[in-house]
Amino acid sequence: MSIELGLLGAHLRAHEVSPEKAVEVERAGYGTVWLDASPPADLALAERLLEATSGLVVGTSVVNVWTAEAGAVAASYHRIVARYPDRFLLGVGIGHREVHAEYASPYATLASYVDELTAAGVPSGRVVLAALGPRMLRLARDRTAGSVPCMVTPEHTRQAREILGVDKLLLPGHFAVMEPDATRARELARSAPAATGLQVTNYASNLRRLGFTDHDLAGSGSDRLIDALVLYGAPATVAAGIVAHLDAGADHVGIYPLGDDPIDTLRRVAEAVGAVRAPRRAPRSASGQA
Repeated sequence: MSIELGLLGAHLRAHEVSPEKAVEVERAGYGTVWLDASPPADLALAERLLEATSGLVVGTSVVNVWTAEAGAVAASYHRIVARYPDRFLLGVGIGHREVHAEYASPYATLASYVDELTAAGVPSGRVVLAALGPRMLRLARDRTAGSVPCMVTPEHTRQAREILGVDKLLLPGHFAVMEPDATRARELARSAPAATGLQVTNYASNLRRLGFTDHDLAGSGSDRLIDALVLYGAPATVAAGIVAHLDAGADHVGIYPLGDDPIDTLRRVAEAVGAVRAPRRAPRSASGQA
């Protein structure tokens, strides 16, 4: 079996999504809802969203190895796919040293976590990693279905595709707000995770690899950096930023909606993309037995 992720995904935190809102997201044309901000190991919200929708895929972006024990996550995975065998994708990540006192040996820890999931019967083709740097991307390539990175640019997508190769999933996320005024859009961005994440070592290191400087990363970010991480402007401009990821090698782009009404932002983004792009190829699906 394969999981059809669709061209667009919606990144939402628990307080932003409900079964009713998931129905709206599906109707807006999204193939996947990504549950952000370290969902708990029981994955109960994922199951409720799947129950409420007809074909929507739910993914985790991402289960945090420090807060969700691998055996419990594997048990939740098997419970969910028994009911929804082709609609759930398990995204896993290492978290951040700024948050977790026990943070250590990120590569070895994440690799060990993947080992535990595999031993518990979770297929590698149903797991993706929140991989940013080259070494983590190679782990995603060698041990899982691919990568679900965030706070990245199309240039990162291009580089990641070179590392992952043609057969692995690449599912970047990008912030977006349907705001035509640059000053207002940047204000919204600087009050959102797009700015707070700049103080996180994993994200900052990756942005430096992409050519951003200490000046760009200082405070809540330079205009140059905010403009690279947050899509805004006319609908066609927002759509062009999403298409840039697809042209750089992404199989699917997840949208982190900014603004007072995340669901409305998602709806307007989907309309913008639909107005400018007919898919040149079918979006890649996740394969592997449930």
